[in-house]
Amino acid sequence: MRVCSLSSVKNRIVLGQPLNFSVRDSDRTLLLARGQVIADEAQLDALLRRGALVEVHELTEAMRPGGPRAGHVAMRRERLTAEWDRGLQDVRNALSATPDRLADALSGTTELMLSLIDCSPEMALAQVVRQPETASGHYGVNHSLHAATACHAAARYLGWGPDDQRRAFQAALTMNLGMLDLQARLSSQVSPLTSMQREAIQAHPIRSVEMLEAAGIDDRDWLDAVLQHHEVPDGSGYPHGLNDVGELAEMLRYADIYTARLSSRANRPAMSAAQAGRELHQMAAQSPLAAALIKAFGIFPPGSVVRLASGEVGLVVRNGDKAHRPMVSALTNANGEPRHTPVLRDSSRDDHAVVALLPAHASPIRLSDERIAALIAGT
Repeated sequence: MRVCSLSSVKNRIVLGQPLNFSVRDSDRTLLLARGQVIADEAQLDALLRRGALVEVHELTEAMRPGGPRAGHVAMRRERLTAEWDRGLQDVRNALSATPDRLADALSGTTELMLSLIDCSPEMALAQVVRQPETASGHYGVNHSLHAATACHAAARYLGWGPDDQRRAFQAALTMNLGMLDLQARLSSQVSPLTSMQREAIQAHPIRSVEMLEAAGIDDRDWLDAVLQHHEVPDGSGYPHGLNDVGELAEMLRYADIYTARLSSRANRPAMSAAQAGRELHQMAAQSPLAAALIKAFGIFPPGSVVRLASGEVGLVVRNGDKAHRPMVSALTNANGEPRHTPVLRDSSRDDHAVVALLPAHASPIRLSDERIAALIAGT
């Protein structure tokens, strides 16, 4: 990642106007995502004093004919996989930031990830669903981003406003801040929990809130949701055994459970979205929040490999009008022979109905992350 100093491009900054590039700290932590603003001279001076940096490739894009927005969506669609990988690293940097940098880092990475979700909501869902059996990276960080993406999708499905969608994303992203490394260890642990691990799990909502407050986060709805995300209405939850649980905390709990089911652990394989959805429905059949989460993903979410009634095998590229009727990019013909050019199928038609969900490795064509992104973004 080639960078230059923010001071070297100071003449490109218009105070109060959206930035054409993101701004990073000297350790590469994201401070301001592209599209955010530097409000005044005081904020600009503070960034310059801390040695803020800018990525060279974003400057190049900003100078393209027609301005940065002209090529913004096209560039993002072409580079979705790389952008998501970079975004995941930004999330990791933000969640491990020191208290004095945590708030800015969370704000910056939130803007970046929400811009990627806005570019392709379907790709965002696919990132959560298509988790390899031997997933790389930090489990705690990956799970935090998956849960945040799921919460945002459910909030959007319910018609929540932009501020509430953003708060849902940030609350889910930080709900396990106090036990990220423990989560990573537990994902590969087959032995029973130790007493110290059990105590750390019970205390992590409190610890997460303490870390957020130390960073200057004072959004009470955000903090309460993090504190209560393991409480349940019958009072059997933790850390305080509450009966009255807030709506956002309830959504965080369901997203936490649902996305955890989609990840493999040392002691169990990953579930399909259909299986995870059935479990969540059985657990919370009367909850509109659980229902919204299930419907936002669908029975066959984007990124799923399916067989159609026609005999064709394809990749789900977006949800349809019903949870079980997605739009599918057919990768083979009826005889199972690979197509040179995929064909879009509407599974609401009887002859193209989904008849089976297949494991990702059952695809007759090798699907790289870039290929999947191109199929999804091209619809």
